[in-house]
Amino acid sequence: MTTATLRLAAPTPFERFLQQFAVGLSRHVERRIAARAERREIALDMLREQQARRHDPRAVDHALAQLGLPRR
Repeated sequence: MTTATLRLAAPTPFERFLQQFAVGLSRHVERRIAARAERREIALDMLREQQARRHDPRAVDHALAQLGLPRR
C-alpha cells in the first residue's frame, strides 16, 4: 500500500472534531432525557399522593368556622 491510501484511512482533524461533537451532543441529550423522566416520575408520585389522600367532608365547614363565616 502507498502512503496516500494510508492517509485516506485515518480520519481528518475535522472528522475527529465532528465525532467528538456528536458524542458530546449525545451525552447532553441523554442527560436531558433522564432529567425529564425523573421530573415526570416525581410529578406522577405527587399526583398519586394527592389522589390517595382522603378528604374530610367536615374540613370545609371547619375552615369556614375558623374564618367566622356561616357553615354550608
